Amino acid sequence: MTETVERAVAPVSAPTSVALDRTLRQRALSLRRPALIVVLLVLASIVIGVSVSTPHAYLDPDGADPQGGRALRVLLENGGVEVTRTTSVDAAVRAASDAGVGTTIVVTDVNNLLQQQLSALFGTKADLVLLNPDADSLTSLVPELLHPRSTSNEARDPLCSVPVATRAGRAYVGGVSYAAAADADVALCYSVDGQGSLAQVRRSDGRLITVLGNGDAFSNGRLADEGNAALGLGLLGADSHLVWVVAQPALVNGQTGDATLTELLPKWIGLALLQVCVLIGLLAVWRGRRFGPVVVERLPVIVRAAEATEGRARLYRRARARDRAAETLRAATRLRLAAVVGVPVVAGQFTVAPEALVSVVAARSGQPPTDIAAVLFGGAPPNDPALVQLADALDSLERTVRHA
Repeated sequence: MTETVERAVAPVSAPTSVALDRTLRQRALSLRRPALIVVLLVLASIVIGVSVSTPHAYLDPDGADPQGGRALRVLLENGGVEVTRTTSVDAAVRAASDAGVGTTIVVTDVNNLLQQQLSALFGTKADLVLLNPDADSLTSLVPELLHPRSTSNEARDPLCSVPVATRAGRAYVGGVSYAAAADADVALCYSVDGQGSLAQVRRSDGRLITVLGNGDAFSNGRLADEGNAALGLGLLGADSHLVWVVAQPALVNGQTGDATLTELLPKWIGLALLQVCVLIGLLAVWRGRRFGPVVVERLPVIVRAAEATEGRARLYRRARARDRAAETLRAATRLRLAAVVGVPVVAGQFTVAPEALVSVVAARSGQPPTDIAAVLFGGAPPNDPALVQLADALDSLERTVRHA
């Protein structure tokens, strides 16, 4: 028994550094392939995200791309205008109502709104700036304007007496031009063949309705050209509060204009998730080396118990599991002592309290019960030398009890 304990403990306290270094190298080599796969997946995700990233909406005040309107928003805010961005018509109506008098509402693309949503905007007391409205929107909401037709985008002179346009001077306008209805008090600017790309209508209640055939002049890419910046500041910065409605296509799905989570996700996300699932399945098939029940094979050689004990001790040492090693030695010693002193054991478990075994062993060995309890049921050794001392103490206690 002494030789077995010494063989089990000796590898735990003094293993060779060569074997440990070899194990570390083997672990590093085995992790190379999974690490390479993870790196490739991360790089592929980054490439996909950069190549198909979803840009901001047209003339979005938060958009920094050439079609965004962030530059104009910054100029407005530096000029003291409070800008409120929203993609919901209900939120725009609430913001205009809270601000009261001195509010302008700009809609980046009127054609993406439902008729009742446009009516809700016209029901406020705010001035309106509408970009690129079509014939249906004009007929019901701005009957003073007729016959919208497509025209080229180019730099034009104002050719009108509207103060905002005359101060801005030459600007990049176009897209759609409008004609005035008979007997309608309409000011047309940047005109070609009697139709203007900028029209202003003053309603009887004092509200100013401005219609612009194209908002490209307000974009980041065009704002610095000609008098575009002055025109944008004059139309959108006339009041102290500006409600900027980013009219996205999701607004037509309901009255509130709130988009669902699936509508906000980019279109490529479904295909990307499918590819990831296929890749995970292929990895599972590749790593699944067994596709049936475990086959039991006879061992080619017989392993001696001493060698198995030494191997287990090396595993404990590699994991620094001194607590497990100590408990294994104590458990085996407790079972052997129980057989010697007559303490009943059923299926490897004591049927009495640990104190009973301690008292019987203390009486047989002549040692204090506190010392016996520390050896048989103490804590984990703090280091390898302490584990060796515990093994010696257990061996000495067993010899004393057997020869008592």
